[in-house]
Amino acid sequence: MGTRYSAVFYAPAGTDHRELSRDLQAAVDAVDAQMSTWKPDSDLMRLNRLETGIWCDVPSQLGAVLAAGLEIGRLSGGAFDISVGDLVSAWGFGSNPAAEKPQAAANPGPRRPAHLCLEIDTERLRVRKLTKVTLDLSGIAKGFGVDEMARVLGSQGIVHFLVSIDGELRASGGKPDGTPWRVAVEKPKAGSREPEGVLELFDGAVATSGDYRHFVDIDGVRYGHTIDPRRQEPVVNGPTAVTVLAETCMTADAWATALLILGPTAGGAIAAAHGLEALFINRPHD
Repeated sequence: MGTRYSAVFYAPAGTDHRELSRDLQAAVDAVDAQMSTWKPDSDLMRLNRLETGIWCDVPSQLGAVLAAGLEIGRLSGGAFDISVGDLVSAWGFGSNPAAEKPQAAANPGPRRPAHLCLEIDTERLRVRKLTKVTLDLSGIAKGFGVDEMARVLGSQGIVHFLVSIDGELRASGGKPDGTPWRVAVEKPKAGSREPEGVLELFDGAVATSGDYRHFVDIDGVRYGHTIDPRRQEPVVNGPTAVTVLAETCMTADAWATALLILGPTAGGAIAAAHGLEALFINRPHD
């Protein structure tokens, strides 16, 4: 996934730490092997290479993430869209970015959202593309990876932990002394690492989406890596960061992306309608 993961936990006596470390590594490796756009042999890239109308068997984890991505796409009115892989690459953010100035928005044609382009057979664990589409799970896979780490720790009887991949985190049980886990919300400022504030978590997940870490400069204009599928170009004039709290990190991860695209007015209304807690940080004025 091009980043690092961490796990902080209080383990019962007798826990085999080496085995636990191997299990955590295996969990994130499995997500990476199935959902990476940087690995040509990943299950996702194999699906991307298939022609339309052909059923493709997929692992259960990938199937679950694809289904969740389509559902959040529907609920967000297409703001979250896992079929923007071609736009991600065209704007210079993918594993095979465009060599020249991005032209994705120069001639925008009509696009169908992913939930109208992909069919999932959950019983047989297979997927087929109804139209030509390039899938990208960068806005949801890391969150799922965090949930998988939480699953591994829970299976070992560990109830007090904080796990993370990059800026996506999931907490369980607080600390054994009854105090919460403290998680800093980063100030959305390129080139620095400063806290904007601190969240206290006992149980739940938190994810942040922003435009201040990964961006490209084109003709003196900075474009963040989050693509608005409706406009077919990076988000502009929206909040600079959105942090979402949810039960699972996969959910928080995807909704953070959707709300960044929707902005505080429309995004705030949708967050309230779906019981999400969201923090919008507006772009600072120069």
